Amino acid sequence: MSSKEPKEKVLPPNLEKLITEGKENPEKLWSKVAKDLNWFEPWDKVYEEEGPGKFRWFKGGKTNLSYNCLDYHVEQGRGDETALIYETGEKDVRRVLTYEELLCKVKEFASTLRAFDIQKGDRVTIYMPQCPEAVIAMLACTRIGAIHSVVFAGFGTGALADRIELAGSKLLLTADVGFRKGKTIDLKGIVDKALDEYPKAGELIEKIILLKRGEEEVNMEEGRDVFWKDAIERGEGEDSSYVVMDANEPAFILPTSGTTGRPKGTVHMHGGYQVHIYGMGKWIFCLTPQDAWWSTSDIGWIVGHSYIVYAPLLTGCTTIIFEGIPTYPDPGIWWKTIEENKVTKIFTAPTAIRALSKFPAEHYEKHDLSSLEVVFSAGEPLNPAAWEWLQKEVLNDEVPVIDHMWQTESAGPLVGNPYGINLLPIKPGSAGIALPGINAEIVDREGNPTEAGEEGVLIIKKPFPGLTPTLWEGEDRYINEYWSKIPGVYYVGDAATQDEDGYIWFSGRADEVLTIAGHRIGPTDIEDALVSHDAVTEAAVVGKPDPEKTEVGTVFAVLSGKHEPGEDLKKNLVKRVREEVGPVAVVEDIVFVDKLPKTRSGKIMRRTIKDIMLDNPLGDISTMEDQSAVEEIKSACKEIEIKE
Repeated sequence: MSSKEPKEKVLPPNLEKLITEGKENPEKLWSKVAKDLNWFEPWDKVYEEEGPGKFRWFKGGKTNLSYNCLDYHVEQGRGDETALIYETGEKDVRRVLTYEELLCKVKEFASTLRAFDIQKGDRVTIYMPQCPEAVIAMLACTRIGAIHSVVFAGFGTGALADRIELAGSKLLLTADVGFRKGKTIDLKGIVDKALDEYPKAGELIEKIILLKRGEEEVNMEEGRDVFWKDAIERGEGEDSSYVVMDANEPAFILPTSGTTGRPKGTVHMHGGYQVHIYGMGKWIFCLTPQDAWWSTSDIGWIVGHSYIVYAPLLTGCTTIIFEGIPTYPDPGIWWKTIEENKVTKIFTAPTAIRALSKFPAEHYEKHDLSSLEVVFSAGEPLNPAAWEWLQKEVLNDEVPVIDHMWQTESAGPLVGNPYGINLLPIKPGSAGIALPGINAEIVDREGNPTEAGEEGVLIIKKPFPGLTPTLWEGEDRYINEYWSKIPGVYYVGDAATQDEDGYIWFSGRADEVLTIAGHRIGPTDIEDALVSHDAVTEAAVVGKPDPEKTEVGTVFAVLSGKHEPGEDLKKNLVKRVREEVGPVAVVEDIVFVDKLPKTRSGKIMRRTIKDIMLDNPLGDISTMEDQSAVEEIKSACKEIEIKE
């Protein structure tokens, strides 16, 4: 055995069998999962590869993601069972839809989409709060073969416009308002501003269908904007049938932040996507039709797509969608929701766990949590202190709290503790092991396997069905972004170590994407907002460690000659970021410098800036154009407080 290989692991036989099969014969493993789902026509070939990053799953298979979520269950006589529950801490409202009722709503909106000339292959942007109509819209799109692009309703004007342009959508679905912490968020105002200020996005969107939720009058542009109820009426009598889709036709685009340029448009297909999220739903989450399942994420993220909407409905369980935050109207609202809905399994984020841990025990002690069987966490590493509070204090060590890891591009879990197969000993702070069907390895920058305990980056050696097979922008960017950094393998982009038992420990992003309260924000999203202000000529954004949010943004800005640094300018720049990117982009520090470290080709060296800020060794900076920029950043960093 090579000294670089972890020692042989002793795994339960059933788990070891699946992991071995996933490495030696992944086609057999995934085809067995796929046979649990409905196919109108079987596939000719499970897997086909033309080269690194050029692959297809279930070639020739015919299916439909929305059909498998709804029609199939109704046809099996399960139409009266609860499919979707809407809960909120913002209003005294609760809604419950059975599989039959949800199917009727989806068919109704499928007719509406066709009435607005949306056909197979057309893109629809969904910029909506957490509500049943958003789920209905997603399922209606995939039902008719339209491609949805959901934009997180916490994003601002610039981020929304970028994502409309990326998808090339001609229809936008939105609401007049969202609700958060007792406040009303003017979503329609953000939409109007985005389409006014970004001409290309404004030219693309031909129609807006708006869900009226608030009490105030809404600005509606004649000829373009239509209320939801009026749009439904327009669709009466239109065809509501599903479209038989090829396994390798797109179900949706979900943009994800990158380190350069515009967001990347990850694409997930009707066939491979459903197989992966369904399989991982069984293996990791142990999802069954008897579950009352609650993923506390937002539909604007991949967790919301996969484990609020699609996988729970593919499984046939009850899924809960929640609008609000874990501490409003009081820090007991989530515990109350678990009790009242008899939630069996919950999937949340470390940020939420840390937020709830600050409040007195009375908030959870007064609620009956006995229905709860397991808690899952993802989005960022679950730190041991937060794990211990939930595992020991709240759940009295009676319910396992399990961390795991994945990304937008992977559709579902990559690394975890396979609760649905055989729960392994939990190591607080570790995301678990590489899962069945995921041929993963920790390697150095040259692609060589690392020693146990030696930090490297996570790579995937062979595609799996949930892996995005392309980007909406095209194959060239996909290969360049994911398959060229270490040639021949998929580059995940997370720094990690693996211990001698095979457990993987993540330490953050190997690239420059910020992780703020579980949300991944590209530095260019924030930098573009800053340089759109006439005071800023250049900006670099790096992540600063934060005990609650994991990271917050730190800005190093170069001003134009006409402007002087000052507190008022800092406030205006923070306001600009909130408007353009959204409140999810938390900027804590703005420091002004005369120059930024750059390579000779002009690329800003964000990694070097972050190393200076954190007082880390700088390593090789020989490619820097002007090394006096290092002293400039060092001086500026004296203004920045690093929290432990």
